[in-house]
Amino acid sequence: MGSVHLSYLLLFLTTLGVVLAVSSPDGASDSNWLLRIKSKFVDPYGVLENWSEGTTICTWNGVACSDDHSHIVRLNLSASGLEGPISPEFAHLTSLRVIDLSGNFLNGTIPPALGELHNLEELLLFSNFLTGEIPSELSRLRKLQVLRIGANMLTGQVIPEIGELSELRVLALAYCQFSGKIPNEIGDLKHLINLDLQQNSLSGPIPESIGGCKNLQNFAASNNRIGGHIPASIGQLESLNILNLANNSFSGSIPVELSHLSNLKYLNLFGNELDGEIPFELNQLVQLETLDLSNNNLSGTISLLNTYLKNLETLSLSGNFLTGSIPSNFCARGSSLSLLILADNKLLGNFPLGLLNCTSLRQLDLSGNNFGGMLPRGLDRLESLTDLLLNNNSFTGTIPPEIGNLTNLEDLYLFHNMLSGGIPVEIGKLQRLRELYLYENQLSGSIPRELTNCSSLTCVDFFGNQFSGSLPDAIGRLKNLEILQLRQNELSGPIPPSLGYCRKLQKLALADNKLSGSLPPTFRFLSELDLITLYNNSFSGPLPESLSLLKNLSKVNFSHNKFSGSISPLAGSNSLTALDLTNNSFSGPIPSELSLSKNLTRLRLANNFFTGEIPSEFGQLEELRFLDLSFNNLTGDLAPSLAGLKNLGHFLLSSNQFTGEIPTWLGGIEGLGELDLSFNNFTGTVPAELGNSPKLLKLSLSYNTLSGTIPQELGNLTSLNVLNLQRNNLSGSIPSTLQKCQKLYELRLSENNLTGSIPFEISSLSELQVILDLSKNHLSGGIPSSLGNLVKLERLNLSFNELQGKVPQSLGKLSSLHRLNLSYNHLQGQIPSTFSGFPLSSFIGNDHKLCGPPLLTCSELKGHERIWQLSKAGVVGITVAIVFTSTVICMVLLYIMLRLWCNWKKVTISCSETGGFESKSREGENWVYGEEIKSGQYWNTTSIVSSKEKQISKETCMFHYSVSLSDSTEKPLV
Repeated sequence: MGSVHLSYLLLFLTTLGVVLAVSSPDGASDSNWLLRIKSKFVDPYGVLENWSEGTTICTWNGVACSDDHSHIVRLNLSASGLEGPISPEFAHLTSLRVIDLSGNFLNGTIPPALGELHNLEELLLFSNFLTGEIPSELSRLRKLQVLRIGANMLTGQVIPEIGELSELRVLALAYCQFSGKIPNEIGDLKHLINLDLQQNSLSGPIPESIGGCKNLQNFAASNNRIGGHIPASIGQLESLNILNLANNSFSGSIPVELSHLSNLKYLNLFGNELDGEIPFELNQLVQLETLDLSNNNLSGTISLLNTYLKNLETLSLSGNFLTGSIPSNFCARGSSLSLLILADNKLLGNFPLGLLNCTSLRQLDLSGNNFGGMLPRGLDRLESLTDLLLNNNSFTGTIPPEIGNLTNLEDLYLFHNMLSGGIPVEIGKLQRLRELYLYENQLSGSIPRELTNCSSLTCVDFFGNQFSGSLPDAIGRLKNLEILQLRQNELSGPIPPSLGYCRKLQKLALADNKLSGSLPPTFRFLSELDLITLYNNSFSGPLPESLSLLKNLSKVNFSHNKFSGSISPLAGSNSLTALDLTNNSFSGPIPSELSLSKNLTRLRLANNFFTGEIPSEFGQLEELRFLDLSFNNLTGDLAPSLAGLKNLGHFLLSSNQFTGEIPTWLGGIEGLGELDLSFNNFTGTVPAELGNSPKLLKLSLSYNTLSGTIPQELGNLTSLNVLNLQRNNLSGSIPSTLQKCQKLYELRLSENNLTGSIPFEISSLSELQVILDLSKNHLSGGIPSSLGNLVKLERLNLSFNELQGKVPQSLGKLSSLHRLNLSYNHLQGQIPSTFSGFPLSSFIGNDHKLCGPPLLTCSELKGHERIWQLSKAGVVGITVAIVFTSTVICMVLLYIMLRLWCNWKKVTISCSETGGFESKSREGENWVYGEEIKSGQYWNTTSIVSSKEKQISKETCMFHYSVSLSDSTEKPLV
């Protein structure tokens, strides 16, 4: 009886177990594990909201159960926006065959516990933010067919244990950070169809064992660091459709065995280091549709023929060293080739006429070769062509008018050739043309009006040609134009007002032409304009106020024109990054509104007539790196607020009327590379703080009224190339600390009041090349012989000082010297023989104590010195004799002049006492009888008086101003 009860009990327990097993236990346990997994996720979109107790698990989002609803077999939560880690609790869902958590924001590592899911066939974790390495425990998933864990941040190596996944069909590890080698065990994956390893950091060679993956159809390992030779065993993968090994470090030649891949449709070996010739055997790949061998080191001629590769649609061989010409039988009629890129090789010859048979071509790129000759008139046979790139060759002749028949053409690149003539008017037929690049040719004539019919044009670039005439009046019809580059031509006339109707225009470059007139007011419509360059033209007049409406302007260059008036219209854009208005006639104050362009990095306003002070608001331009206000009429001090220009690299204020002291805050600009304050009215001392500018390359403070000494701290400017302090009132000695400026190649300290000797430390400035100018100071002592070490020096000027002693013979080693001035010092002795080629003016004013060519030889100088010493007394005697003789002559002349004056006085008095009649009669007698006077008396001015009168004159005339009447009439005039 007891046994019967025991049997019933066992039967009840078994039945209960079955009921529980069917109705709740596994389902209930799976739901519990899923709820625990849910607790680990962050679910911002509520995808897991219906995962809750009291509902049937098979109705939960992403959950798929077995047919009898007893087990969970599939979990798909892809692209659900989930965040957080992958829970190890997945290991308890042992019935799972598919887990898809791809396209989320999951982080953390891949749990090793997933290796317990022995029924798992597909594991998809790609496109997340998972880190760490591939857990080796995944090798236990012996039923796994698909493993896609790419597009994460996984690191480490591709584990060798992966070869144990014998059922694997898809292995996708792309777009991670895996490193190391591809394991040999990869060849054990006999069922593998898709192997994707691209975009990692894998290195080493591809193992020869890859040939064991007999079913492999897609193999992508591009963008890694894989090197070595391409294994010949790849040729055994007869099922291969895609082989992508681009952007690696493969070397050697292309294996001939690749020609065995009879099913291959896509072969990409771009961007490696392959060399040798292209195997002719690749013509056996009759299924091939895409072949890219570009950017390698391949050489030889083109051996691939479209006549064999009839399915080929894309062929790219650019960036190699291929030579010769393109075979005339390259293309067969009815070819499928749509893209042919042969750019950047060494191909030569005329335009390959065989290509005209490739009538299905849409893109043809022959750029960067050595093709020449004329473009064929039959180009219009390529009627499907959308992109024609023939730039960077040596094509000559004209652009054939037949090009207008390529009505599908969108991009035409003919730049950097030697094309001449004009643009054919037929180009106006190209309604689909978007980009037209003709720059750097020899094209001439006017820009045809028909070009404005190409209404799809977005970019026109005719830079560096010889186009002349005016811009087409109807240019405004190009409503889609974004870039207009016409720089460096010979265009003339004004800018057509219709240009303002190209409302999509972003970049306008009309510089280096002969354009004139003022800017049209229609420019106000160019609201998208970002860049405008008009420099080196003859534009004039004021800027239209409407320019202030162009809020997107970032780069403006109007330099070297004749613009005048205010520049305030350009201050309307807060987007300016570069503004260059040099060499115009702008006037008035500099508008402070420019400070609103917070991203302004370059401001050049030199060579204008600006007045007033630098706006203090400029201190807010923290990004400004180049400020050139030189050659204006600016005044005032440098405001302390300008200390805010912390990123300034070039500060040029020369040739203005600035006053005050040079501010010390300039030394706080760490990036300052060029400081030019020359030709102003600065006073005070040179700030020692300038020595705190470690990047300073040029310091010019010349032609001011600076005083005091040269600061020792300037020696800290170890990057300095140019130091110019000439024409100031600096005093004291030359600081020896300048020897630390080892990169100095120009040093000008002339026209100051410097004293002391020339420091020998200057000779350590081995890069000094342009000039060393210490002239017009009060330097004394000798010339340091160590200056002969400045072997690069080209100009040396020590004139107008008080230097003494001999000229060091070591200066003769200055082989680069081509200008020398040692004049007006107290130098003596023989000058170096290598100085004989310099003019006399280089040595004059040295007390006649220098000798040697071009001066007197030293022996001649000594002889002259003896002569000069012996003849000193003679010189004195001659000087005295000359002075005495000159005195005597002067006295005689004075005596004669006095006698003449006395006689004239006597005659005058006599005539006045005898009356006018007698005087008149004497006058008449003298006129009548003058011929009877003896010739000798005729020229003697004293013969008109008697001898007695002469005697009286000799005795008394010098002391009396008149004589008696009787004496004056004793003898009448004859």
